[in-house]
Amino acid sequence: MAHTTPHEHNIALIKNIAPSFGYNGGEPFVEWQNRALIKLNELLGLPFAKCEESFEIESETKHREFTEIRFSFQSEPGYYVPCHFLVPSKADKPLPLVICLQGHSKGMHKSLGRIKYPGETIDGDRDFAVRALKEGYCALAIEQRCFGECGGLENGDPNCFKSSMAALLIGRTIIGERVWDVQRAIDTIERHFPQADAKKIICMGNSGGGTTTFFAACVEPRINFAMPSCYFCTFDDSIAAMHHCACNYVPKIRNYFDMGDMAGLIAPRPLVIVAGKNDDIFPIHGVEKAFASAHGYYSAAGREDNIKLVIGDGGHRFYADDAWPVMNCFVKE
Repeated sequence: MAHTTPHEHNIALIKNIAPSFGYNGGEPFVEWQNRALIKLNELLGLPFAKCEESFEIESETKHREFTEIRFSFQSEPGYYVPCHFLVPSKADKPLPLVICLQGHSKGMHKSLGRIKYPGETIDGDRDFAVRALKEGYCALAIEQRCFGECGGLENGDPNCFKSSMAALLIGRTIIGERVWDVQRAIDTIERHFPQADAKKIICMGNSGGGTTTFFAACVEPRINFAMPSCYFCTFDDSIAAMHHCACNYVPKIRNYFDMGDMAGLIAPRPLVIVAGKNDDIFPIHGVEKAFASAHGYYSAAGREDNIKLVIGDGGHRFYADDAWPVMNCFVKE
């Protein structure tokens, strides 16, 4: 008798499950979005209780081309989020804000184009905040949980496993926690940084930063434009198919949604999906399947031109020269 492995068995189960929250046209699209948003927040363990902000500016540095403000705030009782806010020196009016989310790396300093640890490099267009300034925007670099200053290892490497497992024991998820930090960071920007146009917020990131970008855009309507890179793909072809960090997993989510379905929560807001043609952990065939599904949701929302797929000629990295012209068309139209 032939035997399957446990993973093969679970993959077979997954392939026989149609996500129960897929939109079928049987109700007004906005009503579906409302129901789906409640379910997705529930799966992520959100919302948490709001708390005193405890905002603190730690330093302000004037560089030749921009001013940099290092600050922190309390996103939930006892947990503080360090951030860097950058605004071009020549800004004479509020500018769109780019929230920059680093993926699995040694921390947010890479968004700032800085080296912090021996042997560290910055490649793959991962200096997100630097490029945002060049595009004429303000930038906000947020340290994500379990990376860099917020729980990374002594050498800076990400350290997600224990925190991810502990969160699951109490009905939370690391993705939900990271999304919550983004939502509360937007509160802080609105209160303290008039240099940023809070009506034009772009959220972007690669890999683990793309993950938070995508989920945050799904649940936070103040994110006006989203640009997740090297994450958006069918669950079956990516997260379920191969080894990924524990922080990628949301219990039961595949019972209710595939990623294409979740994109319907972002519609009709502009969504620029970035992928690498040769990305081996978010395979392009799965990206294209998820994009086709997501495009159907944007059609249901009446804005099928507001979703774009940018495919870079390489692997698991960001593609700034390919992606930013597409996003700029939305932001500056």
